[in-house]
Amino acid sequence: MIPQVSIIMGSTSDLPVMKKAAEFLNEMKIPFEINALSAHRTPSEVEEFAKNAESRGIKVIIAAAGMAAHLPGVIAAMVKIPVIGVPINASLSGLDSLLAIVQMPAGIPVATVGIDGAQNAGILAAQILATADKNLADQLAVFKSSLKNKIVKANEELKDVKYEFKTN
Repeated sequence: MIPQVSIIMGSTSDLPVMKKAAEFLNEMKIPFEINALSAHRTPSEVEEFAKNAESRGIKVIIAAAGMAAHLPGVIAAMVKIPVIGVPINASLSGLDSLLAIVQMPAGIPVATVGIDGAQNAGILAAQILATADKNLADQLAVFKSSLKNKIVKANEELKDVKYEFKTN
């Protein structure tokens, strides 16, 4: 299999968060790879990865970073394909990571999900790929429908929750 999505994280300590993106991509049967590359500790490897990603078949990059969260932006500066940033809650409740990833200079966009929002990053990557893949678009429609069904079921179950002053 040739990976279409690359999940990159600055450290394997980010894996507990990033596995949610991997699990979603796996569920959608989208080939992906996972690597640990640091913008600060392995800058030449990050550059080599970024410069070769598109020619290897990568169509979307999901890049996670915490604290000094430069990895998504550094990668975005070197590629033409979409980069999705996942801010990791490593310090300051993840706000430092969120701001570092979302506040990119003009011309270097990084789509950014919420703090520790790896599942949404996986979903967004799938949605990007689905623009050119009807089967994947159909799978995503089923997934979105299942979200609705979960809420409808949860709402029904609330009828069994009793409080003295609850009116429904």
